[in-house]
Amino acid sequence: MTRPAARPWHFDKDVLDAQAAADGWYALLTNLRPEQASTQEVFLRYKGQGLVERPLPRLQRPARRRTVFLRHNRRIAALITVICLALLVFCLIGRQVRQALGSEQTMRGLYPDNRAVRPTGRMIFCQLSSLTLRPGSVTDAPVSLINRGVQAHLLELLGVDETRPRWLGT
Repeated sequence: MTRPAARPWHFDKDVLDAQAAADGWYALLTNLRPEQASTQEVFLRYKGQGLVERPLPRLQRPARRRTVFLRHNRRIAALITVICLALLVFCLIGRQVRQALGSEQTMRGLYPDNRAVRPTGRMIFCQLSSLTLRPGSVTDAPVSLINRGVQAHLLELLGVDETRPRWLGT
């Protein structure tokens, strides 16, 4: 049994050098003209894409919970519309709180260790989930029962007057 004299493969030094020089580079294709955005602006827009796509898994969560059988396309469209509107409200509440916080955009009290974090919609709803509203009667107005200081701060940032809860028809 004889061995082949040459290997069936070899390294092309010029090709390897060219590939090593391009490591970490990738191409971005855009429809923007050079006067509309510089290469740096195109790159920053590309990197900001994750902020836009971050809420998308939340859009898919309701569908994972339980199988829903809808017989008509109108009902499917209506369900998707309701889910999208809920996601929009969820994101807008988080955005409202962050904008009301100003340039710092962090607050304390959302986690048990009291560290300063950037509030998200999930954190906000988690804190407000234990907020209770005692219904009013003919003589007594309804009352918000706030059991944590962070709840009062979140309601203030959202522009909600907790002393005047609103009911339909009042």
